[in-house]
Amino acid sequence: MKTPKGIVVALLILFGVSFVAFTTFKAKNDLTITQKQRLLIAIGQLLENEHYSPQKINDSFSVKVFNKYLTDMWADDDKSIFLQKDIESLKKYATTIDDEIHGTMPISFVPAVSTIYNMRVAETVDLYKSILSKPFTFTSNDSIVTNVDELDFPKNEADKKDRWYKKLKYITLTRYYDLQNQREKATVDSIKNKTDKQLEEEARQSVLRTENKIFERIKVKFSDDERFNLFLNTICNLMDPHTDYFPPVEKREFDEMMSNRFYGIGAQLTESDGNIKIVSIQNGGAAWKSGQLMANDIILKVGQGNAEPVDITGYDVTDAVKLIRGDKGTEVRLTVKHPDGSIKVVSLIRSEVVLDESFARSLVLNQNGKKIGYIYLPEFYADFERANGSRSSDDVAKEVKKLKEQKVDGIILDLRFNGGGSLYEVVQMVGLFIGQGPVVQVRDKDGNSTVLTDRDNSILYDGPLAVMINEGSASASEIFAAAIQDYKRGIIIGSRSYGKGTVQKNVPLGKPLDNFSGRTEYGAVKLTFQKFYRINGGSTQLKGVTPDVVIPDLYDYMKMREKDNPSALPWDEIAKATYQTWQDNYDRSALIQKENAAIQADTTFSLLNANTKWLAQKTDAPVQLNYQTFKKDQKQIVATAEQDNNLIKLKTPMDLQVLPQDKDTYYNNPDTAKGKRYQDWLKDRTKDMYIYQSAKVVSDMIDASKTQTAWKRH
Repeated sequence: MKTPKGIVVALLILFGVSFVAFTTFKAKNDLTITQKQRLLIAIGQLLENEHYSPQKINDSFSVKVFNKYLTDMWADDDKSIFLQKDIESLKKYATTIDDEIHGTMPISFVPAVSTIYNMRVAETVDLYKSILSKPFTFTSNDSIVTNVDELDFPKNEADKKDRWYKKLKYITLTRYYDLQNQREKATVDSIKNKTDKQLEEEARQSVLRTENKIFERIKVKFSDDERFNLFLNTICNLMDPHTDYFPPVEKREFDEMMSNRFYGIGAQLTESDGNIKIVSIQNGGAAWKSGQLMANDIILKVGQGNAEPVDITGYDVTDAVKLIRGDKGTEVRLTVKHPDGSIKVVSLIRSEVVLDESFARSLVLNQNGKKIGYIYLPEFYADFERANGSRSSDDVAKEVKKLKEQKVDGIILDLRFNGGGSLYEVVQMVGLFIGQGPVVQVRDKDGNSTVLTDRDNSILYDGPLAVMINEGSASASEIFAAAIQDYKRGIIIGSRSYGKGTVQKNVPLGKPLDNFSGRTEYGAVKLTFQKFYRINGGSTQLKGVTPDVVIPDLYDYMKMREKDNPSALPWDEIAKATYQTWQDNYDRSALIQKENAAIQADTTFSLLNANTKWLAQKTDAPVQLNYQTFKKDQKQIVATAEQDNNLIKLKTPMDLQVLPQDKDTYYNNPDTAKGKRYQDWLKDRTKDMYIYQSAKVVSDMIDASKTQTAWKRH
């Protein structure tokens, strides 16, 4: 169908004005159908006109939305809620969703899905309760397919019943197996003397509680607005995996993640038996200052000032946190149940909570007479809302200076599982290790390329450098690793990175909620509008960064990279930028070849590679529901996984030392729980095989550099 014409900028301006005129919603801020239509149209035109590589929103795209939305529905990722006849009855919408997006038809698909979904969910609750009311026997030789790609929706009610019977039997069997192991190891008679029948019933009741919690959350949280938000996200995600719709609360959460600060009460929460429980109180936070909250308090309700409080029974921690956090200086009222059974309403004013455990930190490794600096950076954070806000490039620079004071011989920068962040910050950070020069190239949808350059000719650190990456290193991490690799400034170590080579920006929707946060009443679209390219011209999209020194790890065969997402944008390349590579005083290629040969000859990594490949194959294979067969398989799987975990842990811990100025953070922290987490993190690092291997490479770089220098002098 034809799309209404008009440029996006005009649409968004009109869209904002329209929402001012249509603010007829009640106190709960539920969107009316007219507002939903306006939101859908605006997002559709934004995607078609401003996305980096937009798909045409036509019948073909409509079918994709249709198929994806049905499997995105809560609790139906394994296609066990809907029946095939439900899908058939909904197929009349399969080629009209594009018309809804273009505003030429009213929104009909989501309400139609919801009607059937509500009915099937209610039936499913009755079904799983009926199945779990009777004991399972684990002597037959049946099996279950767990690979979702091999499943279709049940053909009919009988097929659905069989699907759920096997599903619940499998989950119960897993719990039963765990309980059997606990009984074998038990020293207490009350556990040792439990019969198989008692263990089966205990396992089954545990599964029942879990399913009750899942479906209670659907009832409590998966409202019509949540389903519509899911619909918008399905549409956005089909353009590419990183284009998202953020409702206002989700947008706030994204901003908090980027800046590593938020406004809340300063308490760590956990979920326990369907309740949200306080684990610990942060010193200096709003909860601590009130003196009215304590560990093990259960939060029953959350209210925004004088508004009606929301009962959070059945919520998970993520959903509860979204209600508890808010804007600076606003009031949140918690109805809490103390351990003594008393119930009290506690009023708190939200204050700033800084997530300093996500900031850069460093250690010194003493190995073979050398001092090697280690810097851990979990993300490229940036707080742009404040002039003195935390910036990852500034913090890494501080850590480098601290390490130079310790006279380290080389530095390791650990970017494993660093999912990225600010593009600006990565450009600044590359500049710490190179002179003036290009860092990354960025191209827009019209094919216009821009080179982002470090314009500071100074170099903070010019010594031996290694960068650790893995499958979880994405986006900004890949830009950094690629730049260091292209300049030959350091050696990249680990496994191939994630493969995200796209750039996003937030496009706000509706009126501003305040004058300082940048958030708006209908959230924002995080829109992919550019791709970035290495200075050598290649994209990191799909292919990621291949390390100079490749080390097998636990995640090599897991389907977790960009290439495993069907909506990912393709790889391509552009002209290379003009740059000069770093001139080492040793044969870099020979050293890399030597390190790779040593890794390939190491039986530890050969075994690890074989094990992880086997485990990946087992993950996709059908599971036998006969207990003896299952037990045999599980013993082999567990033994292999334990062997892998032992392979990547050093038997003799490394000598990793906290820097003098950081010792209080670890050993005299006023927040004892935080101090303990720092100490646990340090202990974990001392046994990390990959840090050890990276340090060996840096040590060889140091030795090669010294040898070459000595040879030249001679």
